[in-house]
Amino acid sequence: MTRQQIVEQIRKKKSFLCVGLDTDVRKIPQHLNHEDDPVFAFNRAIIDATAPYCVCYKPNLAFYECNGSRGIVAFEKTIEYLKTNYPDHLVIADAKRGDIGNTASMYARCFFEAYDVDALTVAPYMGEDSVKPFLEYEGKWVVLLALTSNKGSHDFQLTEDNSGERLFERVIRRSQEWATDEQMMYVVGATQGSLFQDIRRIAPRHFLLVPGVGAQGGSLEEVCRWGMTDDCGLLVNSSRGIIYASNGEDFAERAAEKAQELHEQMSRLL
Repeated sequence: MTRQQIVEQIRKKKSFLCVGLDTDVRKIPQHLNHEDDPVFAFNRAIIDATAPYCVCYKPNLAFYECNGSRGIVAFEKTIEYLKTNYPDHLVIADAKRGDIGNTASMYARCFFEAYDVDALTVAPYMGEDSVKPFLEYEGKWVVLLALTSNKGSHDFQLTEDNSGERLFERVIRRSQEWATDEQMMYVVGATQGSLFQDIRRIAPRHFLLVPGVGAQGGSLEEVCRWGMTDDCGLLVNSSRGIIYASNGEDFAERAAEKAQELHEQMSRLL
């Protein structure tokens, strides 16, 4: 999926919402347990309910891998369902892969060939050769970890060198030598607030994938104030706040309501 196609979907839907499919089999409604594949049944219902309000889905691999081969099957079925029924939605695999050489190449083959997702989150801290193999696939996106929303982000990402440059700034600046804004996005946590302004000084055009709105307390208005570009440039993710809005039989309807609320806010902000 090209940048222009993403922008067209944002403009068409007046939304830059990404729904995170962090599907925990222990948290889904109990009535789904009679299904052959409860995780996929949950995902399918969530997708059908929220698709009108979002432009992107982001399944988090940890929530599937923890269930072994059964979880991987549910992940594969979810991707196939999205590709078949909602081909205009960007699909990001949130796997945070980061290794070098042949290992990175195998991860890239796994996600971009076998699973055929549109984008993959990648950790940059082993350097250029841990990222380049993922950039060899035309039409696919690398979503590079830049500045995350967790408390521990301060341990390393905000440390400064002798010239005052912070580590996350160096990551963003250096990685732009590897790829253009047609191939690479950055993960920036919604709780980082005005630091979006600093990021935009370095990367004025790149799309930012922004987790942390909703359950983690990030402000959508603040993200847009500092991070939005003339063609939006944002994909704002909400996971728990949408998919676990209810644990009853009305879970899909409640998820749709939460997604619609964010959609309406985004429409105004656009």
